[in-house]
Amino acid sequence: MYKLVVETSTNLPNDVRRAIQAAKQKENAGTTAALSLATITKNISMADENVSPICQDTGMPTFKIKVPVGANQIEMKKAIYEAIEEATKNGKLRPNSVDSITGENSGNNLGPGTPIIYFEQWEKDEIEARLVLKGGGCENKNMQYSLPAELDGLGKAGRDLDGIRKCILHSVYQAQGQGCSAGFIGVGIGGDRISSASLAKEQLFRSSEDVNPDETLRKLEDYVMEHANNLGIGTMGFGGEATLLGCKIGKSNRLPASFFVSVAYNCWAFRRLGVTLDATTGEIKEWQYKDGEEIKFIEEEVAAATEEKPKTREVVLEAPITEEQIRELKVGDVVIINGDLHTGRDAIHHHLMDHDAPIDLNGQIIYHCGPVMLKDEAGEWHVKAAGPTTSIREEPYQGDVMKKFGIRAVIGKGGMGPKTLKALGEHGGVYLNAIGGAAQYYADCIKKVDGVDLLEFGVPEAMWHLKVEGFAAIVTMDSHGNSLHAEVDKTSFEKLSELKEKVF
Repeated sequence: MYKLVVETSTNLPNDVRRAIQAAKQKENAGTTAALSLATITKNISMADENVSPICQDTGMPTFKIKVPVGANQIEMKKAIYEAIEEATKNGKLRPNSVDSITGENSGNNLGPGTPIIYFEQWEKDEIEARLVLKGGGCENKNMQYSLPAELDGLGKAGRDLDGIRKCILHSVYQAQGQGCSAGFIGVGIGGDRISSASLAKEQLFRSSEDVNPDETLRKLEDYVMEHANNLGIGTMGFGGEATLLGCKIGKSNRLPASFFVSVAYNCWAFRRLGVTLDATTGEIKEWQYKDGEEIKFIEEEVAAATEEKPKTREVVLEAPITEEQIRELKVGDVVIINGDLHTGRDAIHHHLMDHDAPIDLNGQIIYHCGPVMLKDEAGEWHVKAAGPTTSIREEPYQGDVMKKFGIRAVIGKGGMGPKTLKALGEHGGVYLNAIGGAAQYYADCIKKVDGVDLLEFGVPEAMWHLKVEGFAAIVTMDSHGNSLHAEVDKTSFEKLSELKEKVF
């Protein structure tokens, strides 16, 4: 189980690699989307080499286990708990289990409801264990629809196949770049509220290359793939050719009065693997999702793709940053950050609304990031993974916090809303979009950990003070009222609306 956890966190399955490679080949060279995909493939290669988490949000571990009749599931759970705790201790998982009332982090990824484990008996004499690590950013973009419904841009979605396809396309549209597109979706049709959502997530355990045995659902999967990729949302929501990398749909019976369509959204960092085990010894007999060609993303190809930078201005920033420097930046500029960087997520922003900051933040940069950290024997902290988290969660706080403390720039992924955009104009601030999931790529830019404050909030939510070099991000919201995210949302909504009458 420990091997399964580590491999799932650090090594993408072959079907996912092939889907990313295909998207990369279709993307227009020299675009921001192409640069993002090059960064993603470089990150995959680095995670392989470092045996470190692909994404710093190692997500909610969900195990699906098939066992012979009479197997001791209690002992199996103990083994899984031990593996999860050991993987967390060794920096292969980020401590993600948080008490829902107190906010206290357990520190070892164990607690009520975590990890999630589903057991199923079968009449074989071997054990099958599958694991998916689904991060919070993409989990937050899951959707559930109760039909009939009225959907923005698509009109009425009835209790029929046309209504189902409208729900699925709407779910892809609403995710934008906040779920780290290009992504994969699992869809559950029917059941009750709980079983429908569970069925949707179960589809994520299918290979992205399999063929649905239900002809109607197969055609619907193909339809969704074609039309979702015409929405123009693209990688990271920057616009482009690749919005969806896979779509798998399942159905179950329902009550006459209920009709649910659930969609489980997963980011490009689709961490899902499985093993077949000897039921007597527990040894791994076979790995799953490792069939077919493994795309290695060799360094030469990655380097060549990364050099194809968009034809945009590149600006170097080092804190403290002045308002004048910020006012010169415009959407599309590439910013290279050297020097100080300070992390701040949900707990930090909530705290700063009513408290003083632990350091002087005037002219500084806040990074929406919950890193994976390890302390060595000498007591020094080291960054093991450090990609951006979804920024929209900080929308209620961000503008006020920037004005209160003089913060000039924030880095995250997926963009922010109108309240933050207004504050950027009033205060003189900028939003910088980093590449979601690229935890190794950005960890490599962090040269030193200067210290940490508010560690009582837990490792992901603490304020880490970092020294960085060559940290690249793209201006997607500037101080002149421009937002790439609002623009892509508008154009993709228009394309979505064109599908209103296209009955499947």
